[in-house]
Amino acid sequence: MSDIESIKHKYLDQIAAVTDGDALEAIRVAALGKKGEISLLLKTLGKMSPEERQSEGPKINGARQAVADAIAARKEAMESEVLNARLATEKLDMTLPPPSAPKGSIHPVSQVMDELAEIFADLGFSVATGPEIEDDWHNFTALNIPETHPARAMHDTFYFPVPEGSEELPKLLRTHTSPVQIRTMVDVAKQTGGEGEPIYIIVPGRTYRSDSDATHTPMFHQVEGLVIDKGIHMGHLKWTLETFVRAFFERDDIELRLRPSYFPFTEPSAEVDVGFSVENGRRIIGGDARSNEGGWMEILGSGMVHPNVIRNCGLDPDVWQGFAFGCGIDRLAMLKYGMDDLRAFFDGDLRWAEHYGFGALDVPTLSGGVGA
Repeated sequence: MSDIESIKHKYLDQIAAVTDGDALEAIRVAALGKKGEISLLLKTLGKMSPEERQSEGPKINGARQAVADAIAARKEAMESEVLNARLATEKLDMTLPPPSAPKGSIHPVSQVMDELAEIFADLGFSVATGPEIEDDWHNFTALNIPETHPARAMHDTFYFPVPEGSEELPKLLRTHTSPVQIRTMVDVAKQTGGEGEPIYIIVPGRTYRSDSDATHTPMFHQVEGLVIDKGIHMGHLKWTLETFVRAFFERDDIELRLRPSYFPFTEPSAEVDVGFSVENGRRIIGGDARSNEGGWMEILGSGMVHPNVIRNCGLDPDVWQGFAFGCGIDRLAMLKYGMDDLRAFFDGDLRWAEHYGFGALDVPTLSGGVGA
């Protein structure tokens, strides 16, 4: 037997007898590694004459291939043996419950929006929506906001650049959802030829202002309500707000206090405070606001729609009157569900969402209605 055949059979015998993966790798390195015995034989081919290479080359390459194939086969066989041994000892308990699949949660803002829609649906309101990119007329002018009003300033409002020479109205990110009220009244005026018809809507949505701290963010959520009808007065506004607040916080012992205020789009205008008490060291909406630890907390603004606003929308303010109100959805969520930093609403922290979020199937609802 030639030396090449002897070397090949030596490694084939070692491979057949090996039972350990590390030992098999050692054999591979000894035979086929950079300085392996068969690898060194391959390097001698360059020093041989053409006749010797023609004779010895196939033998050396055959030995290398035979050893490589044997190593691969033995490795596969050992892996199968390990797997078979594992399968023989492992048992699958079919009575165990499957692992729970990852699931998301309903964001508190979405939850509060759903609650608001349900409460006001019981009161006869519908939900209206509109564009978040608005023009100056719908966002300010139609709402009786003068050119010199601070809300129009660049430090409060996100304006889009106006192309040079353009006659288009300036575009901006809406600073409130009031433009949807304007669009709704304008549409009603057009559809009825200026005759008008009753309007009962709420307008939830995103709004934008240049402000950021623990209780303000550049983007936030707001809900506004609008009623346009004949013979509407402040008593209707107060009853609507009381009914809404008691249903939302799910307490009947809630008091509201209306304080005179000023908004360009309502006259008269009123800030609305809600009474709170202290339970276990924590402020709770409801209870005795006049107790030593109780007090009042501002939650929304409201008022009777200014005649100029009704007139700007193509309706007759001598025939149609109404009221409007607005508050922050994020603030309502903070008050009801005990959150203390508005910025956490938009951080995208899954731990916060898991803690404050609501399950899709076990969300508390107000399906009993405001009269329940």
